[in-house]
Amino acid sequence: MERKIETTVRGFPTQDGAGVHLVRVLGNSTVEKFDPILMLDSFDSRNPADYTAGFPMHPHRGIETISYVVSGAMRHRDSLGNTDTISDGEVQWMTAGSGIMHEEMIPAAPRLLGVQLWLNLPAKDKMTAPVYHSVRREDIPELDIPGGKLRVLAGAYGDVKGYSPRHLPLDYYDVRLDPGAVFQLQTAPDRAVMLFTLLGGVRAGGTDIPEKTAARLTPGEQVTLEAVEERACVLVMSSRALGEPVCWGGPIVMNTRQELNQAFRELNTGDFLKSGVSYD
Repeated sequence: MERKIETTVRGFPTQDGAGVHLVRVLGNSTVEKFDPILMLDSFDSRNPADYTAGFPMHPHRGIETISYVVSGAMRHRDSLGNTDTISDGEVQWMTAGSGIMHEEMIPAAPRLLGVQLWLNLPAKDKMTAPVYHSVRREDIPELDIPGGKLRVLAGAYGDVKGYSPRHLPLDYYDVRLDPGAVFQLQTAPDRAVMLFTLLGGVRAGGTDIPEKTAARLTPGEQVTLEAVEERACVLVMSSRALGEPVCWGGPIVMNTRQELNQAFRELNTGDFLKSGVSYD
């Protein structure tokens, strides 16, 4: 059965961190429709002044943050002692779990282009140990498709496997299509599927989706993607909807108000970090 468009959300410009200009697409108001994707921010700028202030040290608990840098770079540092930089075409995957402090600094580049997702953690995994992992270019499979290519950023496409998440399953693809190209993307029928038009508009399931727009798809086994007038870069995310209560406060996402309040109390008392080294 062909998947169609169930709902769309157009991003809006805002600022976060120390003044980073970005397009916020998903957030508090879209939690139920796009479960288990909590947030989606898009970065697209040729002006370093828009982003070089970065995201100074801050906490997270109860989620995974997944950053995909299509062009440019992002430098990571965290309370586990990790320091790392990802650049053109690479992925940064951080499981916040029971609690982590991290910063993301963004050096100047000819163009910064990419996205960050917040993926919810199931209730049973909210307090798992935090972990950081980077997915390098050489570890991302790339497939030739009619009129374009498909990169498997995480999960699998058919028999082709990429990075395997530790908790909630996620198939995450970067689909590039030349103008006029048509591609029938196969999807697991039991998965919740969404797409985001990072560059260019696309026709998906017969509906035109403009650039910088997220679309949740109806159930089915496939969706037809068409780049009508220009080259398109479409990000596709396929996961398992949790259907669990969400209690969200800033950088922390838990299941109950009591859990959220406890997290903020621990931040105030210095008991937030459950593993790893301290930060400075």
